[in-house]
Amino acid sequence: QVQLQESGPGLVKPSQTLSLTCTVSGGSITTNYYYWSWIRQPPGKGLEWMGAITYSGSTYYSPSLKSRTSIFRDTSKNQFTLQLSSVTPEDTAVYYCASRTTWLSGRYLEVWGQGTLVTVSS
Repeated sequence: QVQLQESGPGLVKPSQTLSLTCTVSGGSITTNYYYWSWIRQPPGKGLEWMGAITYSGSTYYSPSLKSRTSIFRDTSKNQFTLQLSSVTPEDTAVYYCASRTTWLSGRYLEVWGQGTLVTVSS
């Protein structure tokens, strides 16, 4: 019954920082062996994994975005946040947060938020 909901401004100006928060309900972001990701899809393009934060707080980032991406969490609010700095119009995309856990059997459980469109424009 885990549910994820993205929130944040739908319009960001170039050079500014895009900030989105994912609020998780029905489960804890500190639950063992889950990780929590941000994925985006620019118009007309495929999905791009941006980064993730694990149940223990470790972070991982796409090499192409690492220099300007930060993911952190607020465990008291059961939220994790994406910050993408120095945005350009190419960062316009639908942004998703998602959770995933994988068992030793190879089975996995994956839940995605509905996504939110962020437009970078002056």
